Amino acid sequence: MRPMKRKQVYIGADQDRRLRELSRRQGKTESQLIREGIDRLLNTPLPDTLDHEAWLESLRFIDNLIRKGAIKGKRTWKREDVYERR
Repeated sequence: MRPMKRKQVYIGADQDRRLRELSRRQGKTESQLIREGIDRLLNTPLPDTLDHEAWLESLRFIDNLIRKGAIKGKRTWKREDVYERR
């Protein structure tokens, strides 16, 4: 068994009741279930953090395109035309 470190946590009454019931049903100690929950949480990959500057650069790019307006003479069809051909 790996070395253990003692921690004290506070849980809500409903969490306590459900943890006791799960412990009884699975035949595991409450501590085992808590450790499994911690392992599951720690093994879940974290989402990439947002690159705030890249986000702002994208917004500036989009705003610039909007300010330019529609491109003239490039497209001769409308989206509805494409759906009608299907």
